Amino acid sequence: MLVRKWNFAFSRSYSGVRRRKIVIVLPWLLALAGVAVAQGAQDHAPDFYRGKQLKLIVGTSSGQDYDLWARLIGRHITRHIPGQPSLVVENMPGAGHIVATNHLFGVAPKDGTAIGMVSRGMTDAAIMRVRNIRFEPGRFNWLGSPEVSHRVMFVSAASGIARVADLFERELIVGAPGGGQGVTAAPILLKNLLGMKLKIVTGYRSPGEVVLAVTRGEVGGLVTTVGGPVSARRQWVADGKMRVLFNMEPGRVAWLDAPTIFDFAKTEEQRQVLRFFAGNTRLGRPLMAPPEVPAERVALLRRAFDATMKDAAFLKEAQTMGFEVSPQSGEQIAALVRAALATPEDVVRKAQRAATPD
Repeated sequence: MLVRKWNFAFSRSYSGVRRRKIVIVLPWLLALAGVAVAQGAQDHAPDFYRGKQLKLIVGTSSGQDYDLWARLIGRHITRHIPGQPSLVVENMPGAGHIVATNHLFGVAPKDGTAIGMVSRGMTDAAIMRVRNIRFEPGRFNWLGSPEVSHRVMFVSAASGIARVADLFERELIVGAPGGGQGVTAAPILLKNLLGMKLKIVTGYRSPGEVVLAVTRGEVGGLVTTVGGPVSARRQWVADGKMRVLFNMEPGRVAWLDAPTIFDFAKTEEQRQVLRFFAGNTRLGRPLMAPPEVPAERVALLRRAFDATMKDAAFLKEAQTMGFEVSPQSGEQIAALVRAALATPEDVVRKAQRAATPD
């Protein structure tokens, strides 16, 4: 009876054939539309995170710089996520952040309940096709970075190295953890590309272990990052234990009172390779979500990160830890990654040769 009334209502506008098509097809369309609406409501619900746990995966052991930054952000970011999920930090060290980055790309949940903080050098490592890398930087959903740091060479006061020219005249033993991070790639680059007399000892578990090796006199220096003028690593210089020989960006950093390594490049090829490696320092401490996370949740996490960077309690705690907050948005980090991925192939090949250990 209901079907007949439905047909009659439309009989003035449609032929008999078209009436039959409407009767048969329309219920299916309505059912499918109902499923789509329900699914959309679930995916776009503002309280998706309510009652859930957010996992923040870090590519280092506990107590290292990336870990400290991740835990600091983790203590504050959930206040800015609708539903205020709980958050747990999981340390996943191995192969200089490669293990954690592979996990975030291929194993971690892609629903927005897993995020990560890994080395800024992972993008370059992927571009240079470092062994065991199984991720594509351009497919990550970049959320932001809390700082912009500078890569510098520190040498111990006991090393006898007082100026950059000394590194071309006599050997300096430099410590490095290994893997694809800049603290290892940079000294190899300086040795192979510029001809510095560096003996590189790898196998340390972290940059912190290299610092301890410097204080024990096992090695004479290391390449690592330094934040702002009041950052903790500046204390090494203030205490007279180490000196900064140079920074590795194209321009000098005024408060470091040291030259840039570009002052010692002799050819355009050397400058090209140095510029490629310098680019990743601008990534700071990148925070990301895996590929295929729904766009609305990526946007929500980006807004939460941006709000955290302005949060008074976060800023106060960062100051007490000696961290200088100079944030970049997820969109900015994504743009930097895209620019790195557009590096000409001939420059990548030169960088591969320069960064390959003997």
